[in-house]
Amino acid sequence: MVRLYIILFLLLPIAIQAQEQPSDEIRKSIYFGGGSYDIDEFQALELYHWLDSFPNLLEKYQIHLISHTDPIGGKQFNEWLSKMRSESVQHLLLEKEIPEHKITIKDWGLENPVYSNQTFSGMQMNRRVDVILYPIVF
Repeated sequence: MVRLYIILFLLLPIAIQAQEQPSDEIRKSIYFGGGSYDIDEFQALELYHWLDSFPNLLEKYQIHLISHTDPIGGKQFNEWLSKMRSESVQHLLLEKEIPEHKITIKDWGLENPVYSNQTFSGMQMNRRVDVILYPIVF
């Protein structure tokens, strides 16, 4: 019985964190190399397969792109890089025949990092564009 309480105590923070995540959004991240806005073929195909997995995508979801960078290169460079990254992902969506009016974009650049920029792995994780599907509520 004590083991059960210990396990529950250890899992409680995970359960609380899971509850804090918005349940109405569906997210896929596209990752980039340092200073790059090129999307490799594997990630492009993975994005297409992911989008294809949603029946009636255009009728049910609004697509939001949120781009991030690491802090290397300074504010002005990262604002430009963030914009170029979101435009690269938007280009893939347009090639997939998703109308431009279904896509909104927020370029954060080096502001509001989700992961710590104090570590190499954190900086790698911040070099991304999140493709977020929000359900359309009628």
